[in-house]
Amino acid sequence: MPSRRTFLTASAAGLAGLAAAPLTGVALPAAPLAGQPLVISTWDAGLTANPGAWRILGSGGYALDAVEAGVMVTETEQTCCVGLNGYPDRDGIVTLDACIMDEQFNCGGVAALQRIKHPISVARRVMERTPHVLLVGEGAQQFALAQGFPLEPRKLSSDATAAYKEWLKTSQYKPIPNIENSGRKTGPVGGASRQNHDTIAMLALDAQGRICGSCTTSGMRFKMHGRVGDSPLIGSGLFVDPAVGAAAATGQGEEVIRIAGAHTIVELMRQGLSPQAACEATMRRLDAIKSTQGRDIQVAFIALNTKGETGAYALQTGFNYAVSTGPTPRLIDSAFLRK
Repeated sequence: MPSRRTFLTASAAGLAGLAAAPLTGVALPAAPLAGQPLVISTWDAGLTANPGAWRILGSGGYALDAVEAGVMVTETEQTCCVGLNGYPDRDGIVTLDACIMDEQFNCGGVAALQRIKHPISVARRVMERTPHVLLVGEGAQQFALAQGFPLEPRKLSSDATAAYKEWLKTSQYKPIPNIENSGRKTGPVGGASRQNHDTIAMLALDAQGRICGSCTTSGMRFKMHGRVGDSPLIGSGLFVDPAVGAAAATGQGEEVIRIAGAHTIVELMRQGLSPQAACEATMRRLDAIKSTQGRDIQVAFIALNTKGETGAYALQTGFNYAVSTGPTPRLIDSAFLRK
């Protein structure tokens, strides 16, 4: 009787052929026009993540490779809270969510993944080597191991350990608005503290006109075990339509899920709105739903269309994002709905 590990390995190999088959029954757009490469990402994590993506884009590389490589920088950084250095759930366990989407509507994601350093790369393997879109929990970890990803030690960072011990004193389950923001608004690349990041979303347009996106997070700090936010959900935390553009979200995931935020923005761009106007219209829709409750949360969007135009908008002040059309990213304070 084969072991489960053997079964998973064999299954992954067999499914690779399915994933490589072209999409059928989908009217794909004409080949995109060549243009100026661009990458946009959430928060000042982009000060180091964008250069990671630009090393690929600047040499004429593929946008999908760029958005994977870019957020892998943030997953690896030892002072940030994306990836295994993130804050744990209320049971003291770090669980990771991620998704990725290319310019042909192919997409993949993982949720509640434990002890794997690069969930974004596992999400790409889900996209490319299985017929599925989302794997979760133990199944996602088993798939990652079958694909050759090493199992990392179960260990909280020193910052996460201290924060968790402090949280246990009250055990209040309340999100902190703008926790991702280090507070630094401008400055040289690499000059910002990244101690508070728990989401990075990235969109890229390459020289061949292909748009792709990625998103990775350790999720809401001290969340209930098993909680999944918008970040691994295609259409909520990320959506790409090669004929229109792409959008991604950060902030309190429950609210983004409520309005399928990224997909809503892309559909508004399809109707003719600019990326900026689409982000603003989507945020107003969310604000109308949340009413006064929106004062205690933060949600923010970024968007990119096929012309290389960008947009960003936040529910509250405090959100910034990074844009690169060259090796050095620009950090920009977003417009916002409420003070």
